[in-house]
Amino acid sequence: MSIFNAINISATGLTAERLRMDVISKNIANANTTRTVNGGPYRRQVVVFKSQEQPAFSQFLNTAVANRDKNLKGVEVAGIRNDQTPFKKTYDPGHPDADADGYVLMPNVEIVTEMANMISATRAYEANVTSLNATKSMALKALEIGR
Repeated sequence: MSIFNAINISATGLTAERLRMDVISKNIANANTTRTVNGGPYRRQVVVFKSQEQPAFSQFLNTAVANRDKNLKGVEVAGIRNDQTPFKKTYDPGHPDADADGYVLMPNVEIVTEMANMISATRAYEANVTSLNATKSMALKALEIGR
């Protein structure tokens, strides 16, 4: 594995985790939104990751060069999907979005779950920063050998 591959893998992880933190923040901000442009309550969103595809030339190089690890590609966001868990019903007859029985459909966002996901995303981001810094340190040490 080259140093540039390690930097690229860390960079893709940083980008993906930053987007994940943005989506989690959006979920928390809309935890009480009962009316969206679609007409219903806000639906929680989830980021889906997948292994990054290598370009055709990189695949050719992997088969042509011995001792090359084919699994070192990085991560990318496959998409942002809506969580299909049912909405919560809350009894609040004075709410403008209450139905005839006085119940309001609330978003399917659980603040505790979102905070746990935020901590997980933050830790993953920090791990990628640590990996990037270690790779940078190794590259600098390798340059010092030539002195």
